[in-house]
Amino acid sequence: MQCEFSEEKKGKIMPKVSIIIPTYNVENYLRECMESVVRQTLHDIEIICINDGSTDNSLAILKEYAEKDERVILIDKMNEGYGVGMNIGLDKATGEYIGIVEPDDFVPLSMYEDLYNVAKQNDLDFVKADFYRFTRSEKTGDMHLTYNHLDSEGMDYNQVIDPFEKPYITKFIMNTWSGIYRRQYIEEHHIRHNTTPGASFQDNGFFWQTFIYAKRCMFLDKPYYMNRRDNPNSSVNNKEKVYCMNVEYDFVRDIFMQKGNEKLWERFKYYYNYKRYFSYTFTIGRISDEFKREYVERISKEFKRAQDLEELDMNVFTPRTRERLSLLIKDPNGYYQKYALFEGGSAADQIKKLERELSDVKKSTTFKIGKAMMFVPRSIKRKIVKRK
Repeated sequence: MQCEFSEEKKGKIMPKVSIIIPTYNVENYLRECMESVVRQTLHDIEIICINDGSTDNSLAILKEYAEKDERVILIDKMNEGYGVGMNIGLDKATGEYIGIVEPDDFVPLSMYEDLYNVAKQNDLDFVKADFYRFTRSEKTGDMHLTYNHLDSEGMDYNQVIDPFEKPYITKFIMNTWSGIYRRQYIEEHHIRHNTTPGASFQDNGFFWQTFIYAKRCMFLDKPYYMNRRDNPNSSVNNKEKVYCMNVEYDFVRDIFMQKGNEKLWERFKYYYNYKRYFSYTFTIGRISDEFKREYVERISKEFKRAQDLEELDMNVFTPRTRERLSLLIKDPNGYYQKYALFEGGSAADQIKKLERELSDVKKSTTFKIGKAMMFVPRSIKRKIVKRK
């Protein structure tokens, strides 16, 4: 691995917050991100920018900020992926707390001052706040905001929580960037990202580690972080990366299986599988149609194994989700036909999928030789009419 570090600042006092910005080919959004960070009302910060082998103008933009602001530490390295870059940033950080900003997002100017004050006043391992997801119109520049509540029930905000005592809080919306983490606690448990080459969603493992090892955390019912949802190069829009989420949950399970973590696994295993199910269904909606049947078959086997090992508790799911998960385990083809086939896309896209499915059935040998399969095309026809 080759890395180039900017010159060290000698005699530097430990900053209050180290902000890590992992960067790869985001020239269209990077200035807005950097401006929101360097202009924070909390001036006592360090800004660690990891350029992960960008091929656009991202590196040049970061160099501009590093030259103008001594708090900006630039690390230029070959492309090795999100996990490697984030781990370099964590190793480099010297702040009392650590924050993460994705380079196509931005943050309100008071975010880190507010979060730091709450963390210090309550002696927290980490604190997180609600956030916005946003898109912008290319024509008008108008922003569309969606408020995201970490706690959908609203029962656990603004109080110090031990996750071991309330393991259900791992059901909260998953992200790693809407809060800050005490660096001493991160180092004590050596919390780092998975580094599988070419993988994505490696923040999932970081999320799980921060929750299972924390003793004192807090969630704020006030939105800060601005999470972009219209970057076409974002991992959530990559239809080809099929099994990245599965690899990441294997990584999380391996952490639970380490010696000394037996009690943690017994405490969190049902919520691990809860989160895993929704991460996998998110994947179904993201990947291309050609991969969906095979993907459903694989995750069906994974949850069947979890059930056989008594690691699955249906009671943590809602009745509707229990029904879907049961179908996935017992009849993956039925699940594919009923849910996965039409997951993702607009209504028009779903109609096209249905019409293609009907066409495939009509071309099949089974259909042509007249076996009792007429229910299938009829059911698909009814779905087409219903959606139209």
